Amino acid sequence: MAGQITPMMAQYLALKEQAGDCLLFYRMGDFFELFFDDAKVAAGVLDIALTTRGEHGGEPVPMCGVPVHSAEGYLARLIKGGCRVAIAEQVETPEEAKARAKREGTPVSKALVARDIVRFVTAGTLTEEALLEPRRANVLAAIAPVRGSVGVASVDISTGRMELEECGEGALGALLARLGASEVIAPEGRDDTPDGAIERDAREFSSESGDKRLRAIHEVATLDAFGTFSRPMLAAAGGLLAYLDHVGRGTMPLLLPPVARDGAGTLAMDAATRSSLEILEAQGGGRRGSLVAAVDRCVTGAGARQLAEDLSAPLTDRAAIGERLALVGWLHEDQLLRDEVRTALKSLPDIGRALGRVVAGRGSPRDLGQLRDGLGMARQLRDRLRQAEDRPPLLDALLPELAGHGALVDHYGRALVTTPPTERAKGGFIAEGYDHALDDLRQTSGNARRAIAALEAKYRDETGVGSLKIKHNGVLGYFIEVPARHGDALMAADSGFTHRQTLANAVRFNSLHLHEEASRIAEAGAHALAAEEAHFEELVEEAVAAREAIARTAAALARIDVAAGNAERAAEDGWTMPEVVDAPCLEIEGGRHPVVEAALAGSGERFVANDCTLGETDRLWLVGGPNMGGKSTFLRQNALIVLLAQAGCFVPASAARIGLVDRLFSRVGASDNLARGRSTFMVEMVETAAILSQATERSFVILDEVGRGTSTYDGLALAWAVVEAVHDTIACRCLFATHYHELALLADRCEALSLHHVRAREWKGDLVLLHEVAEGSADRSYGLAVAKLAGVPAAVVKRARSVLDKLEKGRAETGGIAAGLGDLPLFAAAVEAEEEQCDTLRDELRALDIDALSPRDALEKLYELKREAGER
Repeated sequence: MAGQITPMMAQYLALKEQAGDCLLFYRMGDFFELFFDDAKVAAGVLDIALTTRGEHGGEPVPMCGVPVHSAEGYLARLIKGGCRVAIAEQVETPEEAKARAKREGTPVSKALVARDIVRFVTAGTLTEEALLEPRRANVLAAIAPVRGSVGVASVDISTGRMELEECGEGALGALLARLGASEVIAPEGRDDTPDGAIERDAREFSSESGDKRLRAIHEVATLDAFGTFSRPMLAAAGGLLAYLDHVGRGTMPLLLPPVARDGAGTLAMDAATRSSLEILEAQGGGRRGSLVAAVDRCVTGAGARQLAEDLSAPLTDRAAIGERLALVGWLHEDQLLRDEVRTALKSLPDIGRALGRVVAGRGSPRDLGQLRDGLGMARQLRDRLRQAEDRPPLLDALLPELAGHGALVDHYGRALVTTPPTERAKGGFIAEGYDHALDDLRQTSGNARRAIAALEAKYRDETGVGSLKIKHNGVLGYFIEVPARHGDALMAADSGFTHRQTLANAVRFNSLHLHEEASRIAEAGAHALAAEEAHFEELVEEAVAAREAIARTAAALARIDVAAGNAERAAEDGWTMPEVVDAPCLEIEGGRHPVVEAALAGSGERFVANDCTLGETDRLWLVGGPNMGGKSTFLRQNALIVLLAQAGCFVPASAARIGLVDRLFSRVGASDNLARGRSTFMVEMVETAAILSQATERSFVILDEVGRGTSTYDGLALAWAVVEAVHDTIACRCLFATHYHELALLADRCEALSLHHVRAREWKGDLVLLHEVAEGSADRSYGLAVAKLAGVPAAVVKRARSVLDKLEKGRAETGGIAAGLGDLPLFAAAVEAEEEQCDTLRDELRALDIDALSPRDALEKLYELKREAGER
């Protein structure tokens, strides 16, 4: 009856309820089908046809589907489109379904194959090679606010690396920006949950649960051997592990022992700074045009992922930075060895991610082959590097991690064929000679196939039908096929053939001998497949048992690749090893912007290098000059040089001496955030406020055009006050670009402030931008010349010039907006005077006994306070 819920639809709806807000991939034969709203969403994202199937509630049911064999490609597009997917597989065969129906007393003809959700596919829980970006980590994070602090647990389940850390509530945004998580899990019911986070039951985020789950996974009685973990850290781990258990339907992925991360060990950068400096992603989106794209010369995906992590979290430990730089320098000096190392690394498979798939139960024979090949080549690389002289300490620490897998490599070498397949269902991955019983089964199967070929020739001779063939399909198995015109001859009762099927142009038969040979093939083949599957499980268990040692080898190879890639990048463009010191200095000779220089080189242009020398007596530079003159580039390049140096990379400069920076702030350029109700100026002020409240004297700050988003008077006042605050209160190293010439007056009163400008000249009415930073204040803004260069109509530029002449004449007569600023007291003195005045009036008011005053006394006192306020 139309509209009646069929057993299949009832099963689908029950599974959909379990799937929640995930799209449900419902397995039907060789397709994953989607229904109702899921089908509409998927059809839109995947650009596939939307059809209908039957009715539900009197309406046609929307439907679309994707083939099982190519599902990974569709899953990748859905995940990139922001969807999450639940996979519902058939968990029994049709034969098992019929047997179950018999036991339950239901009609066998209506037996429905049981299905269940076997896993959830989400952005942060991918392990499949086809769904992951080789050069980018895929991080899943969970947050757990606990009494003013926030615990954060993060893991890349494709490699198993897990970290636990804690931060203040105000620092969570910066921490999440550093992680760049694909997916964030948070307890439900909170107002401060990050945008886009997936909310889960708050009861899952408990420190007791996190501690218990971690101990069970790693089979230890206490976590003390792994580090010291706070309650917020463990609470976040509890939420993370509960989510992984949910999406894996009880199957946990590869999880290495957790590492406690101390935020103080890395250079702090907030989300605005990371976006401004375009560290891992350009502001227009994508990797191209980012810092990592300009630096990355790694030859392995694991190395590229490690480099991205280094750039996201530069170090603040001089010794650790020095170790990284020493390894880069060692490889930089020996080009032949560097080339040899990079050639060896280039042929390495991604053993970290192969291990992740194997441990997660999604591994293939090819993954085992990658472990065999990768670990074997790692040992060869170790042997080669051990022969080198004057090895740096970091390399000596890494070399032992490249060995220790001899037994596993030897075992896998004997067990697996040279090139194992990606699928194990059809067998063929266990090498000949490894299992003699398996070899016998294969020989039996092979002999039976040869027997079938001989049988085909025999039947042709006996029947006289030269076109007779023995074929095979998944429904009939082996059968004899002849053209329809010869069918009658084989239909005779004494022919020895049994009719199976009649088609339009052919007739199909069976025979006793063919049936016997087919049975031998099927039996031997089934036993062979079962034997290979048993061997596969044994090999997987061996890899799982050695997972931590294999992961350490993968990490060591990635670190060597990063060092060799950094050395190669330095050799390409003459980058130099920075000297990292404790003194609060920034001395850069011939500094360049790595991304801009690479872009200019592509078009055959030369980048103009500039020096930057900040120290205790000259730590704040005011940089003026025209738009397009290179101020923003100069600011960013120095911030990037600091970042690269503390990440352990060589830097684009002829020389660099860099005092350790604890926090890096960049407010260069701004855009509005209309989704959160913030204008461009509001975004600028929020970012500036963060700098003024969080920067320390060991920080490095770059500020560009503070105050430009409001009126001239407000903007100048804000810029003036910010410069004074950075100079007097924070006392950090700072580059401050501005168009307000009036700020030059601050050089007379701020002892550690100096004036600089990017040079430009007008030649025969045209503006020539020199991109050179020179001492002294800018002589003019060249705004009209830039407008002309940008293509503003000549009539508009001419009119603007006449207006400018009038304004400058008025400024000369009145002193302009800077009039009186020379008499303004210093920033700190002005604030203290204002606070002192307010405190005096407040004290007098506190001393009043209002209830004891008559109306006349109260009025007189009010007049007195008003006079006092007016005098002050």
